[in-house]
Amino acid sequence: MLDKTLQDEIVNKGRRFLRGVDLSDPIGAAFVSDQELRLPQPPLVKAAAAAPETHIRLPEPESTPLAESDLTELLRSRRSCRSYGDTPLTLQQLSYLLWAGQGITGIKGENYATMRTVPSGGARHPFETYLLCRNVAGLEPGAYHYLPMEHALEYLGAVEAMSETISAALLEQKWAARAGVVFFWSVAPYRAEWRYGIRAHRTILMDVGHVGQNHYLAATALGLGTCTVAAFDDPLCSRLLGLDGKEEFIIYAAPVGSRRRDGAPRCTPKGLQTDM
Repeated sequence: MLDKTLQDEIVNKGRRFLRGVDLSDPIGAAFVSDQELRLPQPPLVKAAAAAPETHIRLPEPESTPLAESDLTELLRSRRSCRSYGDTPLTLQQLSYLLWAGQGITGIKGENYATMRTVPSGGARHPFETYLLCRNVAGLEPGAYHYLPMEHALEYLGAVEAMSETISAALLEQKWAARAGVVFFWSVAPYRAEWRYGIRAHRTILMDVGHVGQNHYLAATALGLGTCTVAAFDDPLCSRLLGLDGKEEFIIYAAPVGSRRRDGAPRCTPKGLQTDM
């Protein structure tokens, strides 16, 4: 059991982090951002590793048939779902989920910022989307990276023992191994730090919450089940997805799958029921 004094110290450190740096104190008052110093802006997105001709073009999200499109009903129905069926996700559904979470809807200025389906402080959008695809029709099982500028995927490679690897990556949450695909969102902190510096990190946490909510609503609209998680094996996730763990690392994850049709409880019950 953790020593109570040490535990309190760690809790208070976390609370100080959430409060952020006070710009009126000497440290905050002396802060000047890299943007103000006119240092080069970091890239808006991570460059693809694979050759362009190998990229997998995704269907247009606007043509996706939705199980539910009324916003009020989507908000009412949203639930975390940890029980998945065997029906594969379609590439159309995957396209819609990727677009809903990080899709680009415009470019501001001369490549100064991307406008996306989610808000982000200063339009910095410091996230990348990775997938472990286990059961998606038309896609070879393996690891993928989303290319939002093209609305395409690049294949990163095969993943041995996919179900076991998913469980291990999510700290042995074995229910996740039945998902058709697991979304992993990484953060490239300097995209936000370039503008906000010592105050960037609280904003990053707000922004990833926007991504998670859009993801939930999109999955609900598609009639799919999902459950966002923050419990994952950081070093293993970095190795699986080729991240350095310092300038880019995983910050959020979400298994997605078809809902079970075999009599299991519905993932999105109507009415007021206890849920996450």
